[in-house]
Amino acid sequence: MSKAGGGRGCGSLVPQRAPWSLVAATAALCLVSATSVGTAGAAPMSREEKQKLGNQVLEMFDHAYGNYMEHAYPADELMPLTCRGRVRGQEPSRGDVDDALGKFSLTLIDSLDTLVVLNKTKEFEDAVRKVLRDVNLDNDVVVSVFETNIRVLGGLLGGHSLAIMLKEKGEYMQWYNDELLQMAKQLGYKLLPAFNTTSGLPYPRINLKFGIRKPEARTGTETDTCTACAGTLILEFAALSRFTGATIFEEYARKALDFLWEKRQRSSNLVGVTINIHTGDWVRKDSGVGAGIDSYYEYLLKAYVLLGDDSFLERFNTHYDAIMRYISQPPLLLDVHIHKPMLNARTWMDALLAFFPGLQVLKGDIRPAIETHEMLYQVIKKHNFLPEAFTTDFRVHWAQHPLRPEFAESTYFLYKATGDPYYLEVGKTLIENLNKYARVPCGFAAMKDVRTGSHEDRMDSFFLAEMFKYLYLLFADKEDIIFDIEDYIFTTEAHLLPLWLSTTNQSVSRKNTTSEYTELDDSNFDWTCPNTQILFPNDPLYAQSIREPLKNVVDKSCPRGIIRVREESFRSGAKPPLRARDFMATNPEHLEILKKMGVSLIHLKDGRVQLVQHAIQAASSIDAEDGLRFMQEMIELSSQQQKEQQLPPRAVQIVSHPFFGRVVLTAGPAQFGLDLSKHKETRGFVASSRPYNGCSELTNPEAVMGKIALIQRGQCMFAEKARNIQNAGAIGGIVIDDNEGSSSDTAPLFQMAGDGKDTDDIKIPMLFLFSKEGSIILDAIREYEEVEVLLSDKAKDRDPEMENEEQPSSENDSQNQSVDPVVSGSQEVELVDQESSEERSLNSPPEESLSPTDTDGAASVSPSEQNSDPVENHEPPSLDGECTDLDNQVQEQSETEDEPTPNVSWGKKVQPIDSILADWNEDIEAFEMMEKDEL
Repeated sequence: MSKAGGGRGCGSLVPQRAPWSLVAATAALCLVSATSVGTAGAAPMSREEKQKLGNQVLEMFDHAYGNYMEHAYPADELMPLTCRGRVRGQEPSRGDVDDALGKFSLTLIDSLDTLVVLNKTKEFEDAVRKVLRDVNLDNDVVVSVFETNIRVLGGLLGGHSLAIMLKEKGEYMQWYNDELLQMAKQLGYKLLPAFNTTSGLPYPRINLKFGIRKPEARTGTETDTCTACAGTLILEFAALSRFTGATIFEEYARKALDFLWEKRQRSSNLVGVTINIHTGDWVRKDSGVGAGIDSYYEYLLKAYVLLGDDSFLERFNTHYDAIMRYISQPPLLLDVHIHKPMLNARTWMDALLAFFPGLQVLKGDIRPAIETHEMLYQVIKKHNFLPEAFTTDFRVHWAQHPLRPEFAESTYFLYKATGDPYYLEVGKTLIENLNKYARVPCGFAAMKDVRTGSHEDRMDSFFLAEMFKYLYLLFADKEDIIFDIEDYIFTTEAHLLPLWLSTTNQSVSRKNTTSEYTELDDSNFDWTCPNTQILFPNDPLYAQSIREPLKNVVDKSCPRGIIRVREESFRSGAKPPLRARDFMATNPEHLEILKKMGVSLIHLKDGRVQLVQHAIQAASSIDAEDGLRFMQEMIELSSQQQKEQQLPPRAVQIVSHPFFGRVVLTAGPAQFGLDLSKHKETRGFVASSRPYNGCSELTNPEAVMGKIALIQRGQCMFAEKARNIQNAGAIGGIVIDDNEGSSSDTAPLFQMAGDGKDTDDIKIPMLFLFSKEGSIILDAIREYEEVEVLLSDKAKDRDPEMENEEQPSSENDSQNQSVDPVVSGSQEVELVDQESSEERSLNSPPEESLSPTDTDGAASVSPSEQNSDPVENHEPPSLDGECTDLDNQVQEQSETEDEPTPNVSWGKKVQPIDSILADWNEDIEAFEMMEKDEL
């Protein structure tokens, strides 16, 4: 995600109906004038330090881009742990993530305009020549229309925009004759068949060679797409039309936006996450500003900036009013139901919403931007990175972090808007964390788990397209950039489009269709450049005064009002609604409350218990909403219990030269031996055991004495292997899968179990690695002989003393970050504690579990169950504003994570709650369908 850039100032207001080019240019450029106001909340950063950080960003980009070109090009992306390119079809499928890959050198195209922003004009010229020479857009591959548009089409247009700028300057690109634009036009025509629907919304995927619906295309049967997927096309398609004069691209993108606007929920003015491209029915009716919707809102405002069409501004303001009314719960942004906007749809947030403070800056609404940004920064300070999703009490919901740039983007725009040096310090923290935790010998690796510091073998193209661009601009002065950044607008992928397009090839009709759907009061909308006197009162500590109450929001306080509760729920003398965590199926009073909420308890013939809600049977509309919330809470509660009963993954960290702790492998634990979560980590050199399977007395005890033994899986029980290496004097063991090529990316993950006997005699720690991860250590042994690892429950900080001893000093501190290219890798595991003597498959259904006759032992995992006791350790956030100390929560969780989750007794027969929840999901969906807006 990205916002409009730069700003000259707003000395005068723009008339309400000024020439559109003036409105577009001024709206895009006015937000930076506040830099002169500044704030005194943080000590100013010296120009020398800013230059040093800027140079560090340049070195980091060189490290990432250079390794891509050396080890991956012409592949789409770099795999930084194994130092090779990711080619579609040659690596195990990652599902929808791979839809961005089209065998068109994605990272190179996505990085084109970044090279110019970072003043690498010679490298830019070389890169353009490579694109023209090597890139083929006619591949038989199915790609995402959305990703191909923002990354490839946007990258080609951004590259073209800066190529013609450089050519005009007279030094570089003198040979250039719109070749990138011609490639962009070719790609645009390849994407157009996706719009062949009755609604005008595009199919989510298309075959670059065969288009849609043909048997060879292998696509065209989809019925749904996300709102952002259909609504994030207008900037690139309109720019392509304005550059080439071919109006068809802008027309198709406008039609898609018009349809989404028409289908918004009329009473709330919100849109859902997923829509049927043929009927226009909302498939997912939750609404927020994160994944699935985010850039739709962004492109409405930026389309007004770039194209000067007032209908886009009217639509954005209408949506923005709804967002601030229902979704914004400062400092949080929580999804709601489009038909019931006072009802929260979930109790967690995703990382993509980090773009929203930057968009609010462009809108001119600074206070909530500062609040949300500060909350996100506190989460980052707690976890080093922003987890893919985190709960309203700031615990990790999804632990991955693919090096997303949205927070850096908002940091840049807040600094441009406020001039507050505090945001320079935030940027400095981002640089330090990237170098400390994500940097590996062959680039920067995504975080598999922010809790353990383990890596994933991916470096997405957006990392080079956006992250380094925003970080460099954050610390750069105007003279550090070879062109005026204020003459351009950023796309959602941070590609640069010139503002002069607003007055070029305006052949597309700009009829105001917005007023056809709704009556709007123009007095509610800003038609002028934001007034800095309103944005920044005459208090130099304005931004700091907004941030200060949020300083401890993550670690020391429980934010109140996190879950919205209707005022009607607290009528005088009325009891709060029944909470899912308190519900007991054997309590008559609870059953009576369920009946009042329209919820029926049904005992099925097979012994299961089913809950069904019918709103028309509720005592009132308020009780009906309480019932829907209750059922949603039960689903959230079950999800939290399943996640929190999982054992945290363990870490194998290579600490010897030349790794120095940079390589972290996620390992599966054992249900026997030393528990690394309760004892100090184990550190030692590794040695292979003989026999390698470890199933008999070792013949090389002197080799493993005092070391961590490497053993191959198979031919005997895990506990037997542990006893044999322990008897030989090993201080720990790592079992490596014997299934060559296995990886936690594609194989179900498990923990090692005992052999059905007493395993208290095993005192050493035992961890499990799949073949792909184990080969990292084996390859390191072959190359360096002496390899030292650290077995722990979480990756430890790197050893700077050892690193400094091995690496020569340099005037540029950032140069010390690089090391010799060595293969490395890591994986994440999902772990569940189950009491059995056999190995547990954690991610696969029972029919996919390993056979019980496997000599290592295997059995499927039974779903979690509840008993009649209230769930105390896994409560969702309180509806009534009750607050618990988060520090105590963390302590309680760590003390109880190895204990079985309490069970709920449903009548006489105990049944898994998962079997009930599947029916509830269907009932809730049916209930929402019945309550479709009457309009």
